[in-house]
Amino acid sequence: MQFYIGFFLPISMKFNMNKKLIIGLPALLMVFLVSCEKKYQSPAQYEEDLFADERQEGKAYIMDEEECFDGSELVISSANVKLADSSKGRGKSFFIYKVRSGKVLKTVRDSTLEFPMEFLSPYRLKLKNDSMYIYLKNLEGYRLIAKDRNLKYQWLKAAPVYSVKKK
Repeated sequence: MQFYIGFFLPISMKFNMNKKLIIGLPALLMVFLVSCEKKYQSPAQYEEDLFADERQEGKAYIMDEEECFDGSELVISSANVKLADSSKGRGKSFFIYKVRSGKVLKTVRDSTLEFPMEFLSPYRLKLKNDSMYIYLKNLEGYRLIAKDRNLKYQWLKAAPVYSVKKK
């Protein structure tokens, strides 16, 4: 005599089905979850760069000699330029250069320049061993350093170090 429990199945069949469900249901669930996995799609691939033709990444604008001369307030020709001090760490890094002697080629003010003089640069300059042009503008910011070191000028931002060409 067989006993019938729920849905009119014999008890022996119920226990066999329970064993199969206990083993098969987690496996079936894992297969279902893996097949439904959705890859994350970054919104960056859908962005449209409106200024792609105007931007040149990795290339900084570098002025030529005429632009540097016109854009600066003080131009000095000197071979005696040395790194006097630098600051790295907290805040913006800066470098202070000392010019021991030189020839003033352009000045906006009608004043004399006394040597040795110092100027500030926000980045390290690749100094040449021979005579070079120094393109400077009035110092902006750096109030505490300016008072302490008596600085009045800073390096023109997009100006590279140009050597004086012998003609």
